[in-house]
Amino acid sequence: MQNAAEQPARLSITQTERAGLRVLTLCGQIDADTTDALQRGLQTSAPGSSRTILDLSSVTFMDSSAINVLVAARRDAVGAGGWIRMAHLTEPVQRVVEIVGLDTIIPCYATLAEALTA
Repeated sequence: MQNAAEQPARLSITQTERAGLRVLTLCGQIDADTTDALQRGLQTSAPGSSRTILDLSSVTFMDSSAINVLVAARRDAVGAGGWIRMAHLTEPVQRVVEIVGLDTIIPCYATLAEALTA
């Protein structure tokens, strides 16, 4: 059994609005244990929520279950006339995104500022 120091960081999601766009700042690990929270955060039922930027600067790990959620969220956003962008990917996250080709369907930006003005 793992002690508290060995437990993976839970995922926290903070939603803000910047330049008229929804920004979700994610912090922690995105894996099978946290994808439900990610799915809820990405739901596009609210007006204006179909255009979303994900700030991944504090995400330390992302596995294939996160990729599946992001692909589905992109599909939903595009179906609602919007999009999803990813910004400030950490090195481990960028590696996964590039390996699976997620960056070919969800645009990635080096900074949040770049994603906001794209």
